[in-house]
Amino acid sequence: MNTVYDGKTKSVLESGGEYFLFFKDDATGDNGVFDPGSNTVGGSVSGKGRTGLAISKFFFELMEANGIPTHYLGADLDKCLMKVKKVSVPKLEFVLRYFTAGSMCRRFTLEKGLPFDPPYTEVTLKDDAQGDPLISERLCLMKGMLNPGEYDKALGLLVMAGEVLKKELARLGLTLIDFKLEFGFDEDRNICIADEITPDIWRVQDKDGNIPDQIECAKTLIKALYN
Repeated sequence: MNTVYDGKTKSVLESGGEYFLFFKDDATGDNGVFDPGSNTVGGSVSGKGRTGLAISKFFFELMEANGIPTHYLGADLDKCLMKVKKVSVPKLEFVLRYFTAGSMCRRFTLEKGLPFDPPYTEVTLKDDAQGDPLISERLCLMKGMLNPGEYDKALGLLVMAGEVLKKELARLGLTLIDFKLEFGFDEDRNICIADEITPDIWRVQDKDGNIPDQIECAKTLIKALYN
């Protein structure tokens, strides 16, 4: 397979005109502490790639069952490969927050755990060197990253996906605090959820009030979903 793009936790591969995501065992974090909100690789955990793919498989199929389009086409868990549609993915992350946490508290001097009703949405530019700054619709249009109307369309799908994700995680005893998604566009400019849906993209709280890192959360989900 040809490597199209090599990211921190996944690689995009191509073979014979078909596209795949390879899920690595690497996890984001800083100084040996795992954190899904980090922009650096904090370490490697054996089996993380396969676990992440299994979780993504479940949630992509759940999104499709709820009428939310995704780039997912299938998964080979043994090879840690997810087959996907060919889409162009702008370097943007669409964030939805049900409670204050993480960077929002630091940026705006807010206490952790304050609820948002309705949920708070924002869009960031994927740029590690600049610390993933917030970006407006106007700037997305100026930079040619999105076409008119796509900013709001992506946010609408983000809210829909959040309701599905929040409900399923609640069934598993987890409260969704916030999460981020990437969106892709096919050659006809149809929009869909791209990349992954794993503990690497969300922050949750368990029934005891703890916020598990993405490694511990993944272990809990695999047991609940597949055992």
